[in-house]
Amino acid sequence: MKRILIIEDDPAILKGLSIALKEASYEVYTAADGLLGLQMAMEENFDLIILDLMLPAKNGQEVCQELRQTGNLTPIIMLTSKKEEIDKVMGLEAGADDYVTKPFSLHELLARIKAVLRRTQREETVTTLQLEQVTIDFKKMTASKEGQPLKLTAREFELLRFLAEHEDEVVTRDMLLDQVWGYDSFPTTRTIDTFILNLRKKIEPDPAHPRHLITVHKMGYRFVI
Repeated sequence: MKRILIIEDDPAILKGLSIALKEASYEVYTAADGLLGLQMAMEENFDLIILDLMLPAKNGQEVCQELRQTGNLTPIIMLTSKKEEIDKVMGLEAGADDYVTKPFSLHELLARIKAVLRRTQREETVTTLQLEQVTIDFKKMTASKEGQPLKLTAREFELLRFLAEHEDEVVTRDMLLDQVWGYDSFPTTRTIDTFILNLRKKIEPDPAHPRHLITVHKMGYRFVI
């Protein structure tokens, strides 16, 4: 039975989610504020965290960032009542795996939970990566370039690992949306291109003439070591 932690301060939403997830055969744990939720997430093992963005004591973005900074890779689905794209982007860049905007249907949330669990439980064949002066450890989520720390976001680690697992294969943008982000409503394929450009700036010797992240015209990308 998969263990899910819900961090939500709205009593009605917390109760409704708890009942629905228990009926779906999940083992459910709850916290009504960010500080308690963070403590529970750090002290116990969960298969997934449902995390509200607007929380007392410590907001969802802070909770997510602190978990990722300590190396906690538990999948996180962010709940937000905000519709501005920047809030969604900030949640994803903080390390969330997915987001759902309130109000949402339980059917949609359950589908996203299954998708995130399926995606994050796939076998991880690539644990480390060496690219000339760049060294990446996917388990520890650390990176360095010429011996100096290299800052990658959680999403960049996941994107690069997926590409490395499919070395020398053509990976389409739709594959990346489905396998790395897990849904096709957000982000768009243009966002994928932006992430690739940012990764090139960080890992390529000459980003304008990439050796590793190769564009395949009208198809997607190919990763070459």
